[in-house]
Amino acid sequence: MIRPVFEPETLPVIGTGADLPALTGERLTPDALRARFEQRLAWEPEPIVEARLRGAPIDPRIAAVLVPLVVREHGLTVLLTQRADHLNDHAGQVSFPGGRYEPSDADTTATALREAQEEVGLAPSRVEVLGALPDYLTGTGFRVTPVIGLVHPPFALKMDALEVAEVFEVPLAFLMNPANHEVRVFRFDGGERRFFAMPYPRAQAAQTAQDAHPADVEPNPVGSHHFIWGATAGMLRNFYRFLAA
Repeated sequence: MIRPVFEPETLPVIGTGADLPALTGERLTPDALRARFEQRLAWEPEPIVEARLRGAPIDPRIAAVLVPLVVREHGLTVLLTQRADHLNDHAGQVSFPGGRYEPSDADTTATALREAQEEVGLAPSRVEVLGALPDYLTGTGFRVTPVIGLVHPPFALKMDALEVAEVFEVPLAFLMNPANHEVRVFRFDGGERRFFAMPYPRAQAAQTAQDAHPADVEPNPVGSHHFIWGATAGMLRNFYRFLAA
């Protein structure tokens, strides 16, 4: 598969969502999220989508991710992973736990829960599934179902070192503030690619981990930011659109 080579963190920021309202407080509580998924309000996913890369399958492969919203005393956080550098797909990127649908999975929700257990050791019994967002089509040829779930402590994590280099948490309020949603652009021969990015300072992530349970996460000091971008950032932007509707 031919993929344009670029360093996303070095690309220019051409805009943010600072003109949009942030979602905080009462909208980001477990009860508010439960109520939101019970409603059937009309909303539109983000118009920025990933262009299919040359060589990607024409028929997308079915996959699912778990968007784990950890119920902490100081507010909900989103549990994210840094993928191992040697993986074929999205190596080294920040992502949600997830992967390809297997025939033994009852549905994509089962896929998301199974993958989360395999990748980071999150027991399905600690996850309260709220629902799912519309499928997200990646440029690499995956049709990904984002499954939203509340994760109830206490829980223990055990990373699969072959797939995951790091696990960390980011406050949901940070990710649901569109002022933190950068739009970056990569221009190359034959076109351009625009994508969302949500850089989160590692110092803040370390403090979040300390405020929670240090045994749950293993901080990695490399780099000044967790650079959340691409499909992960795109799905978070859709989550914002869903909650803001």
